[in-house]
Amino acid sequence: MIIDLSVRLRQLRLDKRLRQDQVARLVGVSKGAISAYETDIRQPSYDVLIRLANLYRVSTDYLLGRQDVRMLDISGLTTAEAAAISDLVASMTAKNQKLEDMRT
Repeated sequence: MIIDLSVRLRQLRLDKRLRQDQVARLVGVSKGAISAYETDIRQPSYDVLIRLANLYRVSTDYLLGRQDVRMLDISGLTTAEAAAISDLVASMTAKNQKLEDMRT
């Protein structure tokens, strides 16, 4: 079983503020299937896994726990906007690292 998959699917859905029935409709499966994926009762097919990755804008490797890095698609942004996003991410990462260092 893919342990991280159920946890990641649920977290991504909550991050997007979607209900299970909404995700089900968007990827073409039943609400029960989404519930089963999120509770680790059932695994999605390859096709559904790809549709979930596309919906959440993450890689299938991220969903499967092979990668911990979530990618962000910035292809529609200008160079200046992409730089601003990059700076924001760097700033937040540094802040989180400082907080983590303070805890240890």
